[in-house]
Amino acid sequence: MKVAIYGQYYQNSTEPIINDIFVFFNKNNVEMIIESHFLLMLNERKIVEKKYKTFTSHTELDDSFDMLISIGGDGTILRAATLVRDSGIPILGINAGRLGFLASVQKENIASFMQFIIDKKYTISKRALLSLTCSPPNESVDAINFAMNEITVSRKDTTSMITIETHLNDEYLNSYWADGLIISTPTGSTGYSLSCGGPILTPDVKSLVITPIAPHNLTARPLVVPDETEIRLKVSGREEYYLVSLDSRVTSIKNESILTLKKTPFQINMVEIPGETFLKTLRNKLLWGEDKRN
Repeated sequence: MKVAIYGQYYQNSTEPIINDIFVFFNKNNVEMIIESHFLLMLNERKIVEKKYKTFTSHTELDDSFDMLISIGGDGTILRAATLVRDSGIPILGINAGRLGFLASVQKENIASFMQFIIDKKYTISKRALLSLTCSPPNESVDAINFAMNEITVSRKDTTSMITIETHLNDEYLNSYWADGLIISTPTGSTGYSLSCGGPILTPDVKSLVITPIAPHNLTARPLVVPDETEIRLKVSGREEYYLVSLDSRVTSIKNESILTLKKTPFQINMVEIPGETFLKTLRNKLLWGEDKRN
């Protein structure tokens, strides 16, 4: 078995998790290829001293890999998705932060859950992505033009609201006068969109959510549309530029640019361990009142 390892380091919680994973995989003769920056950090802290092969970009991850292990929180998985891209390599999230919806394996259960991986006793949850094209072209967007959670437009360097003219499949929908607009996948429905009043969608729902951020018109409500819908946005405002974010990646776009959003032709494969499902995580979040994202 061959796995890629990618992660973020949190001093108080990550070291025992990393030790458990590396000891278990070495004991079971699993070949580990470590993301170069992550391995450098582990070496500097003397958490890992053995030499390992490394990778630095998505071009080095091919179909010889059985899985990518993401060590961190949900944000780490979103960055891992930019490494996996359209390769189809499944991602397993090991939660080193607070309770998340994507990083489902908790540190207390690593040994038993890693055995499920060795025995291939897991399922795959396919997650839809959103792509973005900009006219005129924007280099920052073109470099990595997809998002797993959401694509958001928002005001920049001003307290004034922006106007987001919105079309669905070439039919005019609305001109939102607001701080911004979130276009969310089902995966992202538990993130920023939820905090702005959007609905929760289960990962297998074939829909997108359009959620305004602090709209001037209080009757502007979140809208659920089929995920085959092509969404076109044009933003205007007092400032020359506004912000566009694809998950955690943010860039500036000039007013009157045309943004086109649609579902990508590929999906991200998330590993689900027996007993660790989306609905279980949802129950835990609702029970504990946890609303912080990693």
